[in-house]
Amino acid sequence: MTCLISGETVTVRSAAQSFDELGEPTGETVTEAAVDNVVVCPGATADLDSTRPNGVTVAYTLCFPKGADVDLRDATVTVRGTDYKVVGDPKRYTAANTPGPWDLTCEVTRTDG
Repeated sequence: MTCLISGETVTVRSAAQSFDELGEPTGETVTEAAVDNVVVCPGATADLDSTRPNGVTVAYTLCFPKGADVDLRDATVTVRGTDYKVVGDPKRYTAANTPGPWDLTCEVTRTDG
């Protein structure tokens, strides 16, 4: 059976901080992974308060496929050529509750203005 929903390829970028023996930061290692078949659902846009009349928040909900080996906590996701920050620490649904091909949902956001 073919799936009626088609996903896109997004890039997940995570940074891991390294520390010396005194606990001081010594550098950062950035890993980047392309993930195929991610469903991109446009979210609502929300105007910011009156002190920033040109400001706007843009959000997407992303549904990652089963088996995608990504850690989304504090990650940046490139969707359609634009970088978005992951909100929170997304966790996978249980296998019993996800009969389809996607089991990890996260929200990403970007604020302009």
